[in-house]
Formats: sequence, C-alpha cells, structure tokens
Amino acid sequence: MTTDAPTTTSSPPEGGVKAGFLITFFLANLGLWIATLTPVIVTLPLKVAEIEPDPAARATVLSLVLVAGSVVGILANPLAGRVSDRTTWRAGMRRPWLLIGGALSLAGAVIIGLAGNAGLIVLGWILTQVGVNGMMAVLVALLPDHVPGHRRGMVSGLLGVGQAGAAMIGTALAYGLSRQSLALALIAPAVIAMVFMILACLVLKDRRLTRAERPPFDLKEVLASFWVNPRRHPDFAWAWVSRFSIFMAISMVLNYQLYFLVSQVGLTQEQATAVVPAAVGVQTVTVVIVSLVFGPLSDRLRRRRIFVLVSALIAAAGLGVAAVSTSVPAFLLSMVLVGLGQGVYFAVDLALVTDILPDKRQDAAKNIGVFNLANLIPQSVAPAVAPVFLLIPVLSLSGKAGQNYTMLFAAGAIFAVIAGLTIWKVRGVR
Repeated sequence: MTTDAPTTTSSPPEGGVKAGFLITFFLANLGLWIATLTPVIVTLPLKVAEIEPDPAARATVLSLVLVAGSVVGILANPLAGRVSDRTTWRAGMRRPWLLIGGALSLAGAVIIGLAGNAGLIVLGWILTQVGVNGMMAVLVALLPDHVPGHRRGMVSGLLGVGQAGAAMIGTALAYGLSRQSLALALIAPAVIAMVFMILACLVLKDRRLTRAERPPFDLKEVLASFWVNPRRHPDFAWAWVSRFSIFMAISMVLNYQLYFLVSQVGLTQEQATAVVPAAVGVQTVTVVIVSLVFGPLSDRLRRRRIFVLVSALIAAAGLGVAAVSTSVPAFLLSMVLVGLGQGVYFAVDLALVTDILPDKRQDAAKNIGVFNLANLIPQSVAPAVAPVFLLIPVLSLSGKAGQNYTMLFAAGAIFAVIAGLTIWKVRGVR
C-alpha cells in the first residue's frame, strides 16, 4: 500500500489533483455504482419476474424488496461514515471499510442469484445494501479528504460520469449475461466492485487517526450519526432536501422503466429488456458529455446554484415527456432530457455540498453519510408511494387498462422542480 496521508487535523492539498488519484478514485466509484445500479435497473426486476408468475404482482414484490433494502441502507450509510471517522487501524480510516463493504455486497449478490423465493431475495438485497452503502459513505469522504475546493467541481463531474457509465456498463453486462445465466448477471457487478475496491486500497492514500485524536464514540454519538442540525447548518439542510427531491424524481422512472415499457408502450418482456440498455445508453452518453463540461465550468465560474437549478428543471421536462410516451423513440427522447438534467445536477451538486459540508475534518464521512440519506430514503419512499399512483383507475395512454405510469412519472417531474427550487435557498455558495 502507499504511504498514508497525514492525520485528521491536516487539510487537503491546495494544488492540483494527481492523475493516479483521479483514475483510481474514478474506478472505485464506477465499481460501486455498477454494483448499486445494475440490480435496480435490470436484474432485480428480472429475478422478481422469475420467481413471481403473476405479472400484476411483480411491481408490488419489487417494491417490497427495494423498501426493505433501502431501510437498512438508511441505517448503514451514516453509521459506516461515523465508524470510519473514528477508525484508528493502521491500515487507515477508509480503506478497511471499502473492503468490508465490497465483501458484504458480493455475499448479498450471491444469495439473490441463488434465491428461489422472495424472502431470500429480500435477505440478499438487505446484505447488498449494507455493503454498497458502507462503501458509498467511505468513498465519497475521500473527496473532502484529498481534493482542494477549487478542483471539486471537476472531480464531482468525473464521479457523475462514473455513475452514468456504471448504469450503461452494468445494464449491458446484465443484459448479455442474463441470456446465459441470471445468477451470473446478478453476481458479476458485485465482483467488479470488489476488484476495484481492492485496487483503491492498494493505490489510494488514506488518513490515519491515532487513539489520542479519536473523539468519543458513545450512544449519543451513534444517534448523532443520523443528524445534522438544520438550524445551525441551514445550507446543508436545503441541499439535503434538494438531493432528496431529485432522487425521488429519478427513482420514479429508474425502478419501473422495464414494467413501464411493457404496460404503457406495449412491448413484450424480451423487447423491453432489450430497450432498457438502449435507454440507459442514450442517457449515459448525455450525462458523460455534460458532466465533463459543466463540472469544470462551475469551478471556473465559481458558481454552483444556477447549474443545479436549471439542470433539475431540465430533468423535470424529461420526466414530463416520459409521462406521455407511448413509443420507444419518445421514451428515448425523455431519457436524453433526464440525462442532460441529471448529468449537470450531479456534476455540480456534490461539489456544492462538499463546499458547505459542516466539520470537514472531524466528521466528513459521517456528515456525508447523513447527506447520502437523501439518496437512500427515496429508494424506500418511492417504491412505497408508487403503487398509489400506479393504481389510479384510468386507461393507460396506450389505450389499454393498466397501471398508471403517466401519473407516476408526472409525480417525478414535480419532485424534480422542487429539487431545483430548494437549492436556491443555499446561501453559502454562489
């Protein structure tokens, strides 16, 4: 392993960011999101379809699985961050937890791949969520640990590229492997994440904390892992609400696009499974282009809020188009718009949050874990409320009686608008 970085009292370097750090950090982030997004987009719906013969019940079973996993993830993410901030191991504060998270994620994927009933799928997804959320809280903490403020937009943009690329790579991989073995398609993304986490632990520098420097860790500290006082840190609170809203918007389309293509567009399951990689592909290309442009541009202009506001409104427009889509080309157009908004949002928003993050040196991973709750809670709330919209008794736009995806995606568009408006309440950055 490389030589460790200084202890928690030091500050990130003020110069540039080394290419080795960027490449390794990017790959670790890519692996994390391959393991996180691939099951949600493709393989979990396929696994549910495999064990549930009633097509009408599949969305409900999928919602149950997603809700159970995300509730556990809500607990795991900030706790992993808090524990990482208090870790005094010689291997460092962050590296050991990347390996532990990767191993748990892989174990969960194996259980899902071999599962023959919904109960085992829930168990495996819970274990997977503990692993990926542990990795997420710890990995993102490397941003304030090692990246100076004037370069965070650029690095945040690269992370947005990695997330989008993960969706495309994971979807294509799952589509190809699922035709041979669905179990292999479920396990392979977790293996990729594990490999990239090992690489990160071998290459990336890590901060070390001595026992004398470690803050107390008691029940009060554990409970504080889930809280940042909104009165003391209003900018953080508004940024949290904005992130929560954009993830609600994205979850409305991400979790159910396979079933949407079958129900509203009228495709067979095989046709829909083939269209999903194309939809993710056009969205990813859009995200990559705008992330690489607007992340560095926000650094250069020293402005964050306007980028986040406009991008959220563009994502809302894309969800509006999806709501009225009845053909594959219209759906692909909506994904381009969502990708445009998503790419700019995530390229700039993470840099914005890192700029206003409370207690960057002592509680960076913990506070990022709290912020990550805005990513995670929608993963349980969206599947929980989705049936309310899906069961509104109207004809689908395809002319067939079915679940109301028009209302579901319209609700997503409203959440995207809220994401843009609330970020304007942040005053600590321009």
